[in-house]
Amino acid sequence: MTQELHTLGVAELAALLDAREVSSVELTRHLLARVAAHDALGAFLAVDEEVALAQAAAADLWRDRGIHGAGHRLLGVPIAHKDIFVTRDFPSTAGSKMLEGYRSPFDATVVSRLAAAGAVTLGKLNCDEFAMGGSNENSAWRPARNPWDPARIPGGSSGGSAVAVAARLVPAATGTDTGGSVRQPASLTGITGIKPTYGRCSRYGMIAFASSLDQAGPMARSALDCAHLLQAMSGFDPRDATSAEQPVPDFVAETTALRPGATPERPLAGLRIGLPAEFFGEGVSAGVLSAVRAALARLEQLGATLVEVSLPRTELSIPVYYIIAPAEASSNLSRYDGVRYGHRARVYQDLESMYRASRSEGFGAEVKRRIMIGTYVLSHGYYDAYYLQAQKLRRMIADDFQAAFAQCDLMAGPVAPTVARPIGSQHDPVAEYLADIFTLPASLAGLPGLSVPAGFGEDGMPVGLQLIGNYWQEGALLHAGHALQQVTDWHRQAPPL
Repeated sequence: MTQELHTLGVAELAALLDAREVSSVELTRHLLARVAAHDALGAFLAVDEEVALAQAAAADLWRDRGIHGAGHRLLGVPIAHKDIFVTRDFPSTAGSKMLEGYRSPFDATVVSRLAAAGAVTLGKLNCDEFAMGGSNENSAWRPARNPWDPARIPGGSSGGSAVAVAARLVPAATGTDTGGSVRQPASLTGITGIKPTYGRCSRYGMIAFASSLDQAGPMARSALDCAHLLQAMSGFDPRDATSAEQPVPDFVAETTALRPGATPERPLAGLRIGLPAEFFGEGVSAGVLSAVRAALARLEQLGATLVEVSLPRTELSIPVYYIIAPAEASSNLSRYDGVRYGHRARVYQDLESMYRASRSEGFGAEVKRRIMIGTYVLSHGYYDAYYLQAQKLRRMIADDFQAAFAQCDLMAGPVAPTVARPIGSQHDPVAEYLADIFTLPASLAGLPGLSVPAGFGEDGMPVGLQLIGNYWQEGALLHAGHALQQVTDWHRQAPPL
């Protein structure tokens, strides 16, 4: 049994733990050994065996004493956190030298809620610096590598989270999604990931990139496993001004329950899935398009009806996002001045030179690029021309979604236009930004989006199907993803490590 533990997902491991067929300590030791054996993939930035085993032992004790209720569905299940969430027991660097060695005096709300649900933390996961990037090549420490082909990117910015789950180092992990940073790496590594509605999960303790866009989300093998994590992560938090006072449904029940009028053979009967014409046009590779079309055909077989819809401002989402997000980053990262926060240069002459030297040494090239763009668009004389106009277009993009949802319940399309590219093969940042075209619209609108494995494209690399729902409809997304995963095995296929 021990040799097979890493092949099991969250729900399966929870069942084994409840049946006393394995202890959390045994499971944690097994996964820690696997993490060490596959360190070359670059998934983890920090691991602490002592902390993890102590948490596992506590979980076993709670179970032995009968302290195990509905709120402890994850009791004893090991996970890991993207290094954008602050943690007391592990360093929190946001993938940047600016925060090298930083130890937070508190846990992020997402971290504390998962711990309260009984999850065991193995460590912190690699990411693009301050979550800025779509490849994990922008990490200040080392790139994470796609386990399906270690010469390729895993996507980003939650690349370490995706690698850890895809390589079967952990059954699940946390990620964050600002413009696609949960969905895109999930797609490129063949796992499942969901970005909830903006405000569903607290941002307290999440190191900020773009405050009006950042949102936490779970990454796991299956939609059902994501539901288990999202259940624990969600809920109002008075410490986060953007947290929504919205009831948290039972995501696990919504994922597995039949829709009204549906049958076990046709669980999606009555569900209308919109296909935005803009998601199936020029720029999508043949392999990605073929895999997505095949997945859509399976959804039809499950009872769903496919309808054509339009999101006419899809192309505008790229310039809109790359004005708003850098502007907010410029504001958020101004706190890292070497005085109150972050790295301080050793050699400087006065306060101004200390600022310059500290930021030059602490920030990487992509972070500097986005800070400069953001500062420019917020500067006097340009605010109205750029930032204000981008916000107006953002509202129009959100309105486009609502017009389309009048014709459908969910929307579907590719997550990314291509499969994972080779590491180091993209030297044009603008071309890299263009790859976010299918994930940015939902982010700008604050809508929930799910990536589920949809087979393989060029060179045998994974492809993800994106499902987008209306506000607070995470359960509907997970239900559709779960139904697809009951009749396919794409999410169960593992890279040949």
